[in-house]
Amino acid sequence: MFINNAYAQFGGAGGADSGLSSIIMMIGMFAVLYFIMIRPQMKRQKELKAMLESLAKGDEVSTASGLMGRITELNDQYVSVELAANLTVKMQKSAIAAVLPKDTLKSI
Repeated sequence: MFINNAYAQFGGAGGADSGLSSIIMMIGMFAVLYFIMIRPQMKRQKELKAMLESLAKGDEVSTASGLMGRITELNDQYVSVELAANLTVKMQKSAIAAVLPKDTLKSI
């Protein structure tokens, strides 16, 4: 009764412009996503890989679970960490989160 019918109208000249602007918008969104999320993650992975490759016997490390100790043995995949006197734990290299500065364990 009081509601009129709404008919679709032909857009005409705006069709080509809107297609190009949507492509430019998609490219812009991908660029923002790359610089905010993907690039920093790749940088972190590169730093972690370099840190794991530079591990040496006698380094003091912190694990992902929060344990701190000194490396006593190194293999390709595994590392032995001395957590306390006469307490050595064997774990994967990927479980090491950070290399601590020298003599950190003595000061704790």
